[in-house]
Amino acid sequence: MINKLKSEIHKAVIGHEELVDAMLIALLCDGHILVEGVPGVAKTTAVNALAKAIGFEFKRVQFTPDLLPSDIVGNEILDLKANEYKIKHGPIFTNLLLADEINRSSPKVQAALLEAMAENQVTIGEQSFKLQKPFMVLATANPIDQEGTYELPEASVDRFMIKAIVGYNNFKEELDIMDKAANGNFEQVEQVLSSSEFSELKEQINSVHIEPALKEYMLKLIFETREPSEDIAKYIEFGVSPRGSISLFKTSRATAYLNGRDFVTPADIASSAYLTLRHRIKLNYQASIDSITSDEIIAKIIAKVPAP
Repeated sequence: MINKLKSEIHKAVIGHEELVDAMLIALLCDGHILVEGVPGVAKTTAVNALAKAIGFEFKRVQFTPDLLPSDIVGNEILDLKANEYKIKHGPIFTNLLLADEINRSSPKVQAALLEAMAENQVTIGEQSFKLQKPFMVLATANPIDQEGTYELPEASVDRFMIKAIVGYNNFKEELDIMDKAANGNFEQVEQVLSSSEFSELKEQINSVHIEPALKEYMLKLIFETREPSEDIAKYIEFGVSPRGSISLFKTSRATAYLNGRDFVTPADIASSAYLTLRHRIKLNYQASIDSITSDEIIAKIIAKVPAP
């Protein structure tokens, strides 16, 4: 079923295997995903294709500096005829919400997503409303060195299970994109998975086996970010939260399943570490001076901690 689903998504998305895998992992693990990349690399197209292939409802919100929290969650509207307030639901009431260019809006608007992402509910006025399941936020962000962008607060970033970084396509892929777009040759994405089959996939992922030694290996990687060795300690302001440990555990099982196995290997954990930890390691000013990235820190930690 996974291969059938990925093949359908790739009717609209050429290349970007890591992005497609990351979206599937986040959705199957009841998580949310932050995607960073320059404009025009098919981020919106990818989530739209995912929604169509599974038959989920999909909505998109373009984040701008003048966006208000009520534009996302909804608000109370006075009905003059009935002389009472009625609730108007916002676009957050959906299965897949694309928060496009989330770091172009104010922190107040970004915070409006926190309750929905953490509690699967939103509050409008004095009433709380449960969101439908599954519910996933896929937020896209422009690189923070671009004009008009604001770095997301740590509390907001930590709510995302996964952070994927999307670059440009290679030469051959972009030639294919250019040809298909110019001639209108992209195939239509069809629904290939029912809701019951989606639930079955989630159950199968939950049954993927992880050896106790591998669970300890995960935590050793996490603790290296909190109690780092001297060579990387000078770059880390603070390490990964317990939410990161849970995310690494869940995504490692999903990664193994996507690779066709019912058991987790150290390689699954290593590849999942980049997705789940890169945005949870807070680097300091020294790292900026030396041009050190969180991915480089993770690579050093993986090389240092022996795998079982």
